[in-house]
Amino acid sequence: MHDIATSPDLRENKPVVREAEWPLQHITLAGLSWSAGDVSSSNPPIIMLHGWLDNSLTFTGIAPELAKLSSLHAIDMAGHGHSGHRPPGQSYLLMDYVADIAELIEEHFNGGKVDIVGHSLGGIVGALYASAFPESVRRLVMIDSLGALSRPVSDTVPQLRKSIKKRMAGSGKSAVYPDIAAAAKVREGGLSPLSHEAALALIPRNLKAENDGFSWRTDPRLRHPSQLMMTEEQVVASLSAIEAPSLFVRAQGGLFISRAGMDDRADAVPHLQIVDVPGGHHCHLDGDTRPVADVVRNFLENE
Repeated sequence: MHDIATSPDLRENKPVVREAEWPLQHITLAGLSWSAGDVSSSNPPIIMLHGWLDNSLTFTGIAPELAKLSSLHAIDMAGHGHSGHRPPGQSYLLMDYVADIAELIEEHFNGGKVDIVGHSLGGIVGALYASAFPESVRRLVMIDSLGALSRPVSDTVPQLRKSIKKRMAGSGKSAVYPDIAAAAKVREGGLSPLSHEAALALIPRNLKAENDGFSWRTDPRLRHPSQLMMTEEQVVASLSAIEAPSLFVRAQGGLFISRAGMDDRADAVPHLQIVDVPGGHHCHLDGDTRPVADVVRNFLENE
């Protein structure tokens, strides 16, 4: 690992951030690791998982504060950031992300307990891991995330058809942008809009130099429709299997503040706290991130 910024003085407990890689059997995951000088070794490592089409830079607003509790590792999930891509002919299945995190924790964190902090897709993956491996998760934090997207059983075959047709058609040629600011302008829109400042902070890790400009490093197959999605009954069942104390950080301007069915999901999690924070879906990155950092730190450090 190496520093990616001027190293703060560890004697002042200012976290240092470094590039990191974690080789797995079939892929190498990359990310960013934060460490501080006088963190107690008795605290479990903190694993941070980003949202769809984002990367580990999404946590730069809150990671330095949380790294005062323990070693902290923000993972670029497969196909994102600097991590490897799935081989040709494979798709980005939700459960494969869960399998990656299980192998990561088993091989690189000695299979011991960890704290997981996930945003959006990362919260979904973290929750599924916590349900399948309850012995390995001390505490779970889901930022504007509460279980997987679901579809009714009647959508199974149409969803499969749509996914396969897109896989056969493939992805179009990636656009080339003259500079990072131009690429950031594109990222500002979409399902979860970002300010220009937040987009500039996030996207450099998802870009690569190409033809005197920049194109997306992110695997275009991430945009392909899922072949199979969970039903609502399966989502609720998975949430009910979580044993770790859990925190749902609900953004007041996010995706879940008024979505139907969220009360049933929340009721399914055995030991769940819900805290509302200001901001949109990227409340941990965009604007004032202090409220998110404070509620997550308080949750993780209080037994």
